[in-house]
Amino acid sequence: MITYDALFIGGTWTAPSSTGLLDIRSPHDNSAIGRAAQALPADVDRAVAAARQAFDEGPWPRTSPAERIAVVRKLAALREKRADEIAALISAENGSALWFTKAGQPGLTRQANAYLKAAEEFGWEETLEPSDPAAPFRSVVRREAIGVVAAIIPWNSPFSSASAKIIPALLAGNTVVLKVSPENTLSMNLLAELLAEAGLPEGVISVLPADRETSEYLVKHPDVDKIAFTGSTRAGRRIASLAGEQLKRVSLELGGKSAAIILPDADLGAAIQGLKFGSLLNNGESCIAQTRVLAPRSRYDEVVAGLKDLIESLGVGDPADDTTFIGPMIRRDQQQRVLDYIRLGVEEGARLVTGGPDVPAELETGNYVTPTLFADVDNSMRIAQEEIFGPVLVVIAYDDEDDAVRIANDSEYGLSGGVWSADPAHALAVARRVRTGTVTINGAPIGFDGPFGGFKASGLGREYGAAGLGTYTEYKTITVPAAH
Repeated sequence: MITYDALFIGGTWTAPSSTGLLDIRSPHDNSAIGRAAQALPADVDRAVAAARQAFDEGPWPRTSPAERIAVVRKLAALREKRADEIAALISAENGSALWFTKAGQPGLTRQANAYLKAAEEFGWEETLEPSDPAAPFRSVVRREAIGVVAAIIPWNSPFSSASAKIIPALLAGNTVVLKVSPENTLSMNLLAELLAEAGLPEGVISVLPADRETSEYLVKHPDVDKIAFTGSTRAGRRIASLAGEQLKRVSLELGGKSAAIILPDADLGAAIQGLKFGSLLNNGESCIAQTRVLAPRSRYDEVVAGLKDLIESLGVGDPADDTTFIGPMIRRDQQQRVLDYIRLGVEEGARLVTGGPDVPAELETGNYVTPTLFADVDNSMRIAQEEIFGPVLVVIAYDDEDDAVRIANDSEYGLSGGVWSADPAHALAVARRVRTGTVTINGAPIGFDGPFGGFKASGLGREYGAAGLGTYTEYKTITVPAAH
């Protein structure tokens, strides 16, 4: 049993405003695996005050980019040393299969390295010569920190979401209040331990596990300058509304209902194997999961049969077991949500190919869902339009390439997607037509050097690389007489 009876506020473990501790329960069997303090508005006030003072009066925003890079590089190295511990802890908290949390650790290294490279090459201050040679001045353009950042992340992939926000925010010289989900208190307090060891100045960062009401209090706090949020589109709309009232800077990485387009010439074996990871990663609890599979009518039955065999071959069970591919949903209410969508698919007239609303045998004490495949799905059905956030795939038939692109784009979301073809150049041409922020070709992984984010209701702004770093800066232009 892991116990945290303090909150990490401004770099110091501090007594919380409430002495009550929350039981952190295993999604596998709902046993208690830890107990931890949770933040309330009074704790948010303390964290924001510490961040405000650290930004307005402390050394961090006034250090050189090279100094900030050194601290973040140390943080990344500290995380690497505890990678196995982190993977196991996230699996225990989230129900994410251990293969997924272990595979995510090298990804965290690549994510950090991409931000560090971007910071080393970033135009922190540049001098622009005037477009008119006769102009008696030149412009000095600076990229400066915004101020106090409220970074709010979901439960499904906590270290990745936290790193995507706190690393660029810190590299840019901001101070940060990281609000995490109660379910992830144990792993995120481990992150707090790493932050303490990395050597950040007093007040620069806090890590607060808290409920939604406290999260909204943080969003509305008058001393917060920017909100960086990952989560549902519904919550993102609320945050954008609140931020707009105070003209806070805001970036939102929201939901998705991504399509995988299988072109007629695709290697189906490779495509099906690729969709095992592209569509069902992290138990399907992933915003980038390609859960709409678009198949040509000429090969529709082959695609459905291949996916059926794949899904029925997946190990479902204890996330700590190396043979498990699909673990439990994180909470009972999330399990019920996914089961309700499966029932809805049947009611809508989709053909249930495999799976269904019955909980897997002998796993009833956990939050398990049987991986499910629907065929004969119309893109207008709710199971094709709404984000289910579980191991549920739908297969939609298309007539020709234009029809495939139309169906892929017929969604309020636009976060991710994929194209499969024997001709990568042709696949790239199709990918250019898909209205999403990220498209992968033949199962290529999402990279960290390019921008990541969504079109339409999938968000505002971008993360990763130079574009993600720039999101945490303000432009300042200083005009200087040409003689100086």
